[in-house]
Amino acid sequence: MEQNEALQLAVTFLARSQRDDEPPLAIDAERVRESNGLLIVPYNSVQYLASRDVREQLLDCWPILVDLARGDVRFGTLDERYLWRNPSA
Repeated sequence: MEQNEALQLAVTFLARSQRDDEPPLAIDAERVRESNGLLIVPYNSVQYLASRDVREQLLDCWPILVDLARGDVRFGTLDERYLWRNPSA
């Protein structure tokens, strides 16, 4: 699967996962990267992404992971944190 197609899957996944009580969320396109066969797609509030003001940043936003071979899309887990904290692992 191409990165652009995988990114589109992540955008759709985030939109479907958005709860009514959350601020509007968007993909952090500057920080999307590929590692270990996964597209790692961080996201945050639209307000934070517009300003990059850390006071607006949402905490504990586990990135969306897209398996580039299978097209599976899901949120990352605590056990997988090394994937986005240390992308060369």
